[in-house]
Amino acid sequence: MPTRHDPSAAVLGIAALTVVLSTSPPVARAADTAVTPHRALYQMQLAGTRTGSSVTGVNGRMVFEWADACEGWTIEQRFQLTFQYAEGNRVEMVTNYTTWETKDGRSYRFNVRRLMNGQLDEEVRGDASVDSAGQGRVRYLRPEAREEALPAGAVFPTAHTLDLLRAARENERFVAHVVFDGSDNEGPTDVSAAIGAGGRPRVTLQGPGGALLAGTVYPVRMAFFPVGSGNPEPQYEMTLWLLENGVAEQILIDYGDFRVQGTLRELEALPAPRC
Repeated sequence: MPTRHDPSAAVLGIAALTVVLSTSPPVARAADTAVTPHRALYQMQLAGTRTGSSVTGVNGRMVFEWADACEGWTIEQRFQLTFQYAEGNRVEMVTNYTTWETKDGRSYRFNVRRLMNGQLDEEVRGDASVDSAGQGRVRYLRPEAREEALPAGAVFPTAHTLDLLRAARENERFVAHVVFDGSDNEGPTDVSAAIGAGGRPRVTLQGPGGALLAGTVYPVRMAFFPVGSGNPEPQYEMTLWLLENGVAEQILIDYGDFRVQGTLRELEALPAPRC
């Protein structure tokens, strides 16, 4: 099912291996972070398969932008991927995924548009909010209008990532949250992450963007589960090598029968907003 192989659902989801979930959202205050707004280009390719996998090839690119929008953060991901299948089929997938999230982690807007072989496959759009007690709701505008409650303590993706960076700085090895990112219309996800010891960056780049590959990098192993499923096997797993400034220098997504690797090829800082 190529639709389930869209990495946009995985790149923003970061949390933990414990089963104790947060009861209130982490507050993503700019003063508490050293995040560098940036644009990164990754080469995406097949990293390996297991016996019986129907996928024989993956290649393409992802552009990831994390920008400061004064009162909030904006994230934009643009994927262009080609999947090759054992029966000979080729699937071209193009995904545009944009979000806006307030810096207090309380309000969120999302817009996803996915094309398969040039035809519209899925469009998801809406907004969500979480109150001071950790109670939240999501309102979908597409593919159909509906509203539903979010699990208590659910967080949005940027607040989630910032909490991961905080945990890494404070030497916490496990963190867990329910994360709502709006990457599809299936609702929030239980995401678990184990944070490894910090080390030196492994990637070097020429040009001004190379200066962003400095400081400490943390290996983060994540697992993604349907909320309340009770299944010990995740839907997929991902490893990020995450710098303390928010730059991911490498990505590895494991779908079980095959793995996709994202290798950083270009990097640049984005200008500060005039607030």
